[in-house]
Order: sequence, then C-alpha cells, then structure tokens
Amino acid sequence: MTARALEREPLEVTELERRIRAGEIDTVLVTFPDLQGRLLGKRVTGRFFLDAVLHGSMEACTYLLAVDVDMTPLPGYRYAAWETGYGDFSAVPDLSTLRLVPWLEGTALVLCDLVDEATREPVEVSPRQILRRQLERAAERGYTVMIGAELELFLFRDSYTEAAARGYAGLTPHADSIEDYAILQTTREEYLIRQIRNGMDGAGVPVEFSKGEAGRGQHEINLAYAEALEMADRHAIYKNGAKEIADANGRSITFMAKYDMAEVGSSCHVHSSLWDRRGRRSQMWDADAPDHLAPVFRHWLGGLVHASRELTWLFAPYVNSYKRFQPGSWAPTGLAWGIDNRTCGLRVVGHEQGFRVESRIPGADVNPYLAYAGIVAAGLHGIEHELDPGPAFEGDAYTDPEMAHIPSTLVEALALFEASAVARAAFGEDVHHHLLNTGRQEWQAANATVTDWERRRGFERL
Repeated sequence: MTARALEREPLEVTELERRIRAGEIDTVLVTFPDLQGRLLGKRVTGRFFLDAVLHGSMEACTYLLAVDVDMTPLPGYRYAAWETGYGDFSAVPDLSTLRLVPWLEGTALVLCDLVDEATREPVEVSPRQILRRQLERAAERGYTVMIGAELELFLFRDSYTEAAARGYAGLTPHADSIEDYAILQTTREEYLIRQIRNGMDGAGVPVEFSKGEAGRGQHEINLAYAEALEMADRHAIYKNGAKEIADANGRSITFMAKYDMAEVGSSCHVHSSLWDRRGRRSQMWDADAPDHLAPVFRHWLGGLVHASRELTWLFAPYVNSYKRFQPGSWAPTGLAWGIDNRTCGLRVVGHEQGFRVESRIPGADVNPYLAYAGIVAAGLHGIEHELDPGPAFEGDAYTDPEMAHIPSTLVEALALFEASAVARAAFGEDVHHHLLNTGRQEWQAANATVTDWERRRGFERL
C-alpha cells in the first residue's frame, strides 16, 4: 500500500456550505465518541450548523462521559456526578472529519473534540482526547502512529426489533455453516455487505475487502490503514454505520466479543507501525537485521509484550469480552509474539513499508480510541525503556504452560490495570481513575445480575 492510500479526501467546508444552500444536505450529525466508543450527539439542521456550530460549538451534558452502555449515570467519577450538577461541556467540530453519510438521505457528519464550557480547555477524560495525548507523546519523539483495524461481526436474519423482542436469544444466523473465505455463501449476503463496503467508501472510511469468517454468519470487513486518530474515527463511524445499514435492511449485526459460546468470538485485530514525523515512511523495517526488526520496532514490540497484560482492560472492557479468550478459537490466550503465528497474542507480519505488528488481543466490542491509546502507551513505554521482546515464539502458543497468559476475567484485568505503572504514567492520574471506575462499574453491574444460565442451572437442581 502506498503512502497516498493513507489519505482521505475531506469534505471541504465550502462544498458543505454549497450543498446546504442548494438543499442537497439538510442535516449535519454533530457527534463525539462516548466511553463505549459509540457516536453520540445531535442532528443539527444544515442552516443552523452554518450559522452557529461550524465556527462555534454545540453543548451536551457531562453525564455522557459517566454512563454505562445502558446510559445509566454511574457513581465514582470525579469528572461528572450528581454532586457536580451534571453541567455541560462544549463539542467543537473538528472540520477535518467532515464527510457525507451516503446511507442517510441529505446528511453529513462531523466529529467533535470536547472542551470545558468555561475554560475551553480539553476534557481530558474524553476518549478522543485520551488517544490524542498518546499521539502527541509519539510526535514529541518524531513518530507518526499508523493503525489498521480488522473488525469481525455476526449477521442475523432477524431485525433488531425482532431480536430485542426475543431477548436476543434464538436468533437465526444468516448462514447455516462456517463461511470462512467462502464465496458462494458470502454471495448470498452480498446484498447487505456490499452496501456496507460502498457506504463506508462514500463516507471517507476506505475498505480494503470483506470476507466470510470462521462462524455462521460471521464476516470481517477490513478498513484501510491510516494515522491513528483518523483510524479511530473511521472505526467508530464504521460500527455505527454498519448497524444503521443492517437495520435499514431488516437485519441485525453484533460486534459482541462472544455472542454465543458455541461460536467463535469476534475480534478487532489492531495493526500498528511507527512512521516518520510526516507519516511518509515506515521506521519498522531493517533489511540487514536477522528478523528485519529495526531497533524502534524491537522496542515497540518489547513494550507490547511487557505491558499488554496490565492494559488488557482497554482491549477487553466488558464481562463478555473475556469469554472470547478460548484455546484453539483463533482468539489468543498467551502473551507471546511470533512471526506470522496466529496462536500468539502479538503477530508480526508484512515486509518493508508494510512491516507491522498485529495485536490479536482486542475484541470487536472495544472502544477504538481507548484500545489504540493502550497500544501506543505500551509501545512508547518499550521505546522509552529500550525493552526487548525476546525471541519470537514458534509452535502452538495455546499449549505452552510457561507462557504468560492474557487475563481470563474482567476482575483480573481490572486488578492489573489498577496497579499498572504504565497506565498511570501514560494517561495521568485523573484519566486512569476515570477509566478504572468505568471498569469497576461494569463489574458491579454484572455481579448484581442473575443470568439465564444461573436460573437454568440452579432453579431445580440446587
């Protein structure tokens, strides 16, 4: 892939204004990511966007950075709480993110940075800012971080309305058999997957390809790599848009890490590499080294090997996330690195300008801003301390009893994240506390819930 392929043609403000005044665009989605990586915001009329938001901001409630996936305000946050009155922050449009939304009539979208309404200082606990701070650290060292994301999903014949009415149980996958790389079966689903691919391309979220995956109704749609913040924005837009396109077709998709224990999980493999300050040349390849790892790549990889365990919560943020880590399931259980070895948590692939490391730890349920921030934090830790990753692992990483394991529960991951010196140093005390509280509240909510499995197992037999 060439450097030119990294770039995205922006929707210029003058072109947006022309389309609004011509009546071609009447709605602008003014959005920002929440702690789950979802897009929140308002639908703003085109003319009001030009008059008041374009060169100003939009207000929203601070509680949006202190809620769970059910939008329940959670205790324990310093940034926002009932005691603080849940005031407003300001969402300032990042005009470099302007784009059309082809699957919604007359609609454009812009992502925002969040600032304090009074001081206009950045809201440090906002996910986009958390990632931006890590990229600033990389830039101070002369590096641009490039990321590529591979997200997997399951497609069902049921609509979201039907799925909800059935309690999300007994759904019908869109395929009756595993469709990994299968052209015949994916042709049957092309009416929808093609809409997603083309819709994303039209929205400035370039897609490389789609393919059937290792589950029934499972697909992988790979997004072209880009600078890390741009990639996170594309990732969030893609997940939101794919659901909207499925919904418009009377279908449902899920990015759950493990929707059914009888099926494989859904991953979000994150490929990372360091480039020069201008993002034009990769710094990872050394033609003369035995393994081709340039010194900076060796230290970046050393950081990922050293710190990925203690940062796992950023890659697996929910109780369900840890059910994906099963031996022989294509999801890793051991924290090793290998050369093109899919049993390892970290897989080195590519060559020359495409030389990179793939973290296979994140699931498709991640908040991309936080997951990418975790990878950058780990990699920079390795560079700062000149860590060596050790020799590449060979063989089956699932069966090595000596290998460090990826945390198998949310509780284990939270304990590691709480004690993580890497996380505290990279994110700062306030952000670390905010993220840790988010994880703790997730565990408390799960621990206060009686599941169907518990009732089936214990109602009569115990």
